[in-house]
Amino acid sequence: MDEVSNLLHGFAVAATLPNLGFMLIGITLGVLIGVLPGLGGANGVAILLPLTFSMNPTSAIIMLSCIYWGALFGGAITSILFNIPGEPWSVATTFDGFPMAQQGRAAQALTTAFTSSFVGALFAVILITFLAPLLAKFALNFGPAEMFGVQFLTFCSFVGMSKEPPLKTLAAMLLGFALAAVGMDSVTGQLRMTYGTTVLLKGFDFLIAVIGLFGIGEILLTMEEGLAFKGQSARINPRVVWQTWGLLLRHWKTFLRATAIGCWMGITPGGATPASFMSYGMARRLSKNPDSFGKGAIEGVVAPETAAHAAGTSALLPMLTLGIPGSPTAAVLLGGLLIWGLQPGPMLFIEQKDFVWGLIASMYLGNIVGLLVVLTTVPWWAAILRIPFAVIAPVIIVVCAIGAYTVHSSMFDVVMMLVFGVFGYLFKKLKYPLAPLVLALVLGDMAETNFRQSMLSSQGSLSIFWSGPLVGALMSLSLVLLLWPVIPALKRHYRARERAADAGATAP
Repeated sequence: MDEVSNLLHGFAVAATLPNLGFMLIGITLGVLIGVLPGLGGANGVAILLPLTFSMNPTSAIIMLSCIYWGALFGGAITSILFNIPGEPWSVATTFDGFPMAQQGRAAQALTTAFTSSFVGALFAVILITFLAPLLAKFALNFGPAEMFGVQFLTFCSFVGMSKEPPLKTLAAMLLGFALAAVGMDSVTGQLRMTYGTTVLLKGFDFLIAVIGLFGIGEILLTMEEGLAFKGQSARINPRVVWQTWGLLLRHWKTFLRATAIGCWMGITPGGATPASFMSYGMARRLSKNPDSFGKGAIEGVVAPETAAHAAGTSALLPMLTLGIPGSPTAAVLLGGLLIWGLQPGPMLFIEQKDFVWGLIASMYLGNIVGLLVVLTTVPWWAAILRIPFAVIAPVIIVVCAIGAYTVHSSMFDVVMMLVFGVFGYLFKKLKYPLAPLVLALVLGDMAETNFRQSMLSSQGSLSIFWSGPLVGALMSLSLVLLLWPVIPALKRHYRARERAADAGATAP
């Protein structure tokens, strides 16, 4: 009942006229960002974050989170109509969404995608509503050792559970730690790796790095690929919507399965993209007609869209309760909270109730507003893709530069944005993941501070990380995940030795 009363109070905060206006602006900008290849949820939030510094933190986070919801919705439009994933997690949607559009079922495919996205996000928000307060109360007992254990578990999860090669994930994360260490030591006050440069006294600004890595890096890569937009047109009318909703009721098992996969992959640092592929594969494997997948099966749109939205939304649960982002966009939002002077974690639910519950309530309202916006404005977004990308790209670069300059009103930040943009481009070309780098850049200082405080309290003994059942379990699980990628290699090594020994025994 406490959660329900707090949620009702949150609706009173979120449903004010200014916040509803920011919600609508955020959804509209988010859909635009999702539609345009080369941008994305994390990119859009990072680029527009500096413009919210003068706003009330509650209004700012509502608008930024709605940009994220809109980007999740918008990615499906390009996937279905143009066979161009507007977002990485929309790739699986193209498998059956684009064939449906080619068969003249574009309106049905889009209605399915938007409805599935709405259902996935709704279940994830309900999970956040009732689980976040419990997790926050539990986390109140955490000391520096436990907090480092949670952060260490997050880092190791990216290594052990990522689909990327473990060494590449580890390399990207270590670079993030190195960048986070630049500037003034938070414990001793000494300068580190500034090389006599006064502009680096505060280190590399998180926002500048994110705008460059995501925004400029994506634009450079997209310009190289030379996109040409050719696709289907669509217009959704109420009759198609009602017919599609009636058809979707038959696939309730797919909805539940995809929601469970998405929520799990969002809370753990799996992300929306693996969740969409995993859900699509599971739906195909359990379908009564698996041969229809890839040829316009409606389940092939339901599964990835539901899972992607559930994962993208539930990634905010560990960010709010523990200060651990579950996705790149959650990491950007975490940086915004820190800039506004709000410390994510269990105390946030005690000290900033209006903020937390206003944000959670806005997730419900933003999800509804997003569904209505995309259902009624699809032709407009499809028309945007007929603008030459040579016109769109410079506009995005200028917006990135304005966002970077706004942070500290410094041209040095614009230069560093371009440098990080080149790094982002090289990372994508070499297929190095950016999410571990961003995670380490955001959490590096906090993890180092918690580790050093733990060492000071234990007089330099690592045994403090196994001094209790909770911290011991966190650290042990972290080490298992860190070493998890080594296990298949060891199995292959021992099997090869056994085969060699058998071959030697049978040789004359």
